[in-house]
Amino acid sequence: MAEYQAANTPPSPAKLLPVAVLLWLAGIYLRIPVLVAPPLAPFISDELALTQALTGALTTLPILMLAVGSMPGSLAIARIGPRNTLALAMVIMVIGSAGRGLVPDTFTLMLASAVMGFGIAMMQPALPALLPRWLEPHHLALGSAIYMNGMLMGEFIGAGITLPVLMPLLDNSWRATLLVWSLPALLVAAALFLPKRDRARPVRKVAWLPDWSNPLTLKIGLLLGLSGSMFFGLNAYMGSLLEQQGQFNKLADALFWFNIAQVFASLTMLKMARVWVGRRSAIIITASLSVIGTLGAISLTGWWSIASATVMSLSAGILLILLVAVPPLVTSSEETGRLSAGTFLVGYTLAFFIPMLGGFLADWTGDARHAILTIIAYSLLVLPLAFTLDLRRKRTSPKTDP
Repeated sequence: MAEYQAANTPPSPAKLLPVAVLLWLAGIYLRIPVLVAPPLAPFISDELALTQALTGALTTLPILMLAVGSMPGSLAIARIGPRNTLALAMVIMVIGSAGRGLVPDTFTLMLASAVMGFGIAMMQPALPALLPRWLEPHHLALGSAIYMNGMLMGEFIGAGITLPVLMPLLDNSWRATLLVWSLPALLVAAALFLPKRDRARPVRKVAWLPDWSNPLTLKIGLLLGLSGSMFFGLNAYMGSLLEQQGQFNKLADALFWFNIAQVFASLTMLKMARVWVGRRSAIIITASLSVIGTLGAISLTGWWSIASATVMSLSAGILLILLVAVPPLVTSSEETGRLSAGTFLVGYTLAFFIPMLGGFLADWTGDARHAILTIIAYSLLVLPLAFTLDLRRKRTSPKTDP
C-alpha cells in the first residue's frame, strides 16, 4: 500500500452538509450532459442533417465512453489522487459538453460527445475513491447514496426540464442550452478544493489496473451490466415495444414513469442506505425484481406492461446504488478507485453491447420483444453471481490513509 503525507482528520458531522452538497452536485454531472441530448436531438439533427444512427449516437457514444475512460480515471486516481482526478475529469467533461454547442459539423459534434463521455467516465471511479478521504467510515454508505441520488436526479432533470423550461428562456437555441447546462460544472470543480480533507498526495506509485484476481471486480461488473443493460435497453426499445402492442399513444406516459422511478430509487436509498448497503440479500432481491419487472414488461400489455417496466426501473436504480457503494466499503482508500474502475469497465461495456445485440436480433426477427429477451437471458445468466458475493470489509493497513 502507498504511504500518504499528512493525513487529515475526517470531517465532523457538523461539516457533513457542505461535503454532501459537493458530492450531490458532482453526481448530477454524471448524467445531465448525457441525457440532455435526447430532447435536443431533433433540433441538432435538423441543423446538422444527422442520420438516425448519428442522432442515436449522441446518447449511445457517451455510454460507450463510460467504459473506455474508466481505466484512465483509475490511473489518474493512483497518480494525482481522487479529488484532483474528479476536478480534472469535470473540466474535460465541460470542454466536451459545452463544445457540442459550438461545433460546426457532424464530425466535431461526435468528437465533442466522445470527449464529454471520457470526462464522465473518469469522474465515476473518482467519486467512490474520494468518499473514504472525506467521510467517516459509518458515513460511507450515505455518501454513496448522496452522489448517486444526484446522478439519478440528473437523469430526470436533464430530460425533464430542458424543453419545457430551459430552451424557451434561451430563444429555443440548442447551442445556448448546452452551454448553460455545462458551464456551471466548472464552479463545482473549483469548489471541490474547499474541504480541507484530501490534501495528501501519494509519495510513490500505486496499482491502478483492475485486479482481476479480486472476484468482486468481475462479479460486480457483470451485475452492473445487468442493471445498466435493463435500464438503457428498455428505455431504448420502449417505443418499439409499445408500438408492437398497439399502445404507442402511451409512450410519453411510459417514459415519464419509467424515468421518474429512478428518482424514487435514489430517494429510497437516501433513507435506507445504512441498512441496505453492504447486504448481499438486498442485491439479490433488487436484481431478481429487475428481471421479474422486465419479464412483465414484455409479457403484459397496456398499463400493466408500463407498471412492470416502472418496477424494473425502480429496482434497477436501487441495485445500481447498492453495487456502486460496495468498493469503498470493502477495500482500502487506495484500492477503491481501482476496484470501481474495473467494475465500471465491465458493467458499461455490457450495458452498451447487450442492448445492441438485442437490437440486431429484433431487426432480424422483426419482433421488438426479442431485444428485451436478449437482455433477460444475459441477466438470468449472471444473476446467480449475486448469491456468491463476499461483502465482508477488509482491514486497512496502518500505513494507508483512513
